Amino acid sequence: MSDRTSPDTAELRAVSRRLEALPIRHAAAESIAWAIGEFGDAVVASSFQDVVLVDLVRKAKPDIEIVFLDTGYHFRETLAFVEHLGKTWELNLTVTHPEVAMDEYVCGRAGCCQKRKVEPLQKAIAGHSAWITGLKRVDTPERADAPVVAWDAGRGMVKVNPLATWTDDDINDYLAEQALPLHPLWYAGYVSIGCAPTTTPVAEGQNPREGRWPGQDKTECGLHI
Repeated sequence: MSDRTSPDTAELRAVSRRLEALPIRHAAAESIAWAIGEFGDAVVASSFQDVVLVDLVRKAKPDIEIVFLDTGYHFRETLAFVEHLGKTWELNLTVTHPEVAMDEYVCGRAGCCQKRKVEPLQKAIAGHSAWITGLKRVDTPERADAPVVAWDAGRGMVKVNPLATWTDDDINDYLAEQALPLHPLWYAGYVSIGCAPTTTPVAEGQNPREGRWPGQDKTECGLHI
């Protein structure tokens, strides 16, 4: 990259357009390979609610650093799932913890995501040149125009979204074809899994994100906005 300090450079836009023109699975693999080739210190941030991104990056670079944000309020099933995959897939896993007490910024209240997710992520990826995310356009209206590659001005690094153009059906097809493990709460109707106090199952036909903060206008935790 000739310019990593200017937001949304023409070069990054060209890379993003080139990748988006490829078939989705090819685009995902190529975007990860591009990030690793350009930035050897690229770091992955994953929620582990599905493991497609983790599977793709570990196949590209088995020792790539993968960050999981432990908010202190995750389901026990989530923590067990992350620990299991970390061991069985021999992941280079970094687990963050918030620097606030359990009775401070309680899950579901104002500022909780900032203190328990956004700030820990910032510290975990500081010093890296790029971060790779599982963001998809279908997740929320705010993500509808998400590029495959862009400059993250707030963090001063390149942001790569290999799954940006994938639909939920694309994710499910990959999970099935690759026989990947599913989060155990998936079978109970939890298809977008966040913290236990604020996440509920969704009914068939509902947007998966409707289970994240039911009864609230909130659709984003702040990691991607």
